[in-house]
Amino acid sequence: MMQRTAISVLGQRAPHPLRKAGPAAAVRSLYIHVPFCAHKCHYCDFYSLVDTQDRQEAFVSRLCSELEALSEATGAPGLETIFIGGGTPSLLGVPLWRRLLSELERRFDLWAMRPGGGGEFTVECNPESVTRELLDVLVAGGVSRVSMGAQSFNRRHLATLERRHDPAEVSRAIDAARAVGIRRQSIDLISSIPGQTVSELREDLSAAVGLGTSHLSCYTLTYEPRTAMTARLERGEFARADEETEIEMFEVTLGAMRAAGLERYEVSNFARPGQECRHNLAYWRQEEWLAAGPSASGHVAGHRWKNVPRLDDYLAGAGLPEVVDHEPPDARRALAERIMTGLRLAEGLAWEWVRGRAAEVCGAASAARLDRVAGAAMEREQATIVGGRLRLTDAGFLLADTIAADLMRALRA
Repeated sequence: MMQRTAISVLGQRAPHPLRKAGPAAAVRSLYIHVPFCAHKCHYCDFYSLVDTQDRQEAFVSRLCSELEALSEATGAPGLETIFIGGGTPSLLGVPLWRRLLSELERRFDLWAMRPGGGGEFTVECNPESVTRELLDVLVAGGVSRVSMGAQSFNRRHLATLERRHDPAEVSRAIDAARAVGIRRQSIDLISSIPGQTVSELREDLSAAVGLGTSHLSCYTLTYEPRTAMTARLERGEFARADEETEIEMFEVTLGAMRAAGLERYEVSNFARPGQECRHNLAYWRQEEWLAAGPSASGHVAGHRWKNVPRLDDYLAGAGLPEVVDHEPPDARRALAERIMTGLRLAEGLAWEWVRGRAAEVCGAASAARLDRVAGAAMEREQATIVGGRLRLTDAGFLLADTIAADLMRALRA
């Protein structure tokens, strides 16, 4: 994704970068990774393993130990966003959820998560594992948002993706979340599934919009290395969608979302005004966040790291875990990351700040090269400057990664 600095520790175990850190006043977000799944979906490359329920209790005990250490290392910051993802967090047993939520309350200032506090606490769920008992515990623990993995409402396409829920379970789970008082719901959809037609995508979008949720994430299927989906593609079991179809689906999604009153705020994410995912915005704006659980990635004071990405290794430790892929502060890398993620947002980049920072960190020639790349994108009507911010147009969002890569190369040329 990014050229890494020579002093990074990549693929090797290293001490946690917060071991010697003081209070982290700027930290306002926490990500927790729950690695358990009932079944490994064929397209997924996130760290997960099939749950046999024999290690859930040990995992939560280890997680609580890490949360205590994170709190101590950073001065128990006031959290404004929490996101528990996976894996399938909704597979955790209800008593274990009670313990985890209680530990969060003990270790951090969660004033923002209380009614009227303005915080955002999201839990990812698969519809088939959502129960009323679970939802009651979540809402009592401050959870205000659920992200539901629908992916498609077409049984044939769910089978291709190796998703095992019934489409009707999505509606049931969303209704149940509303019934207990979880005010915000998001739905994940995937397009460009092998064999999927544009008409079928329209039906999926219509079904998702019909549930009345305030946020949709609409991702194009990607074939990640070492996933079952990629292996099946390489064996010739199906053909991937052609580029023309992917573009049409991208445009159909945008039109359907706008017609429903959901605006794009990131390449693949749409929301009603004020309903954007604040936690993900913290990532894309390069803010600071803590991370807990195996393979979870954090960012504090310019340090980036990833916890050990194997459950057995994670369970063997206590307190702050060992990390891999630790990247210490690096001004050039931080600017490149700001460009890469900021350009994916509808709000775009504060262009004069970017130019000024490029001149300071990389030299005046880099700032001039940035101007040339941005100018070329504007000539092609792929970008524009509005209110001092470089923003992609609808045509530009189709090439967001390419334009961002061109801008990042300007820093290194």
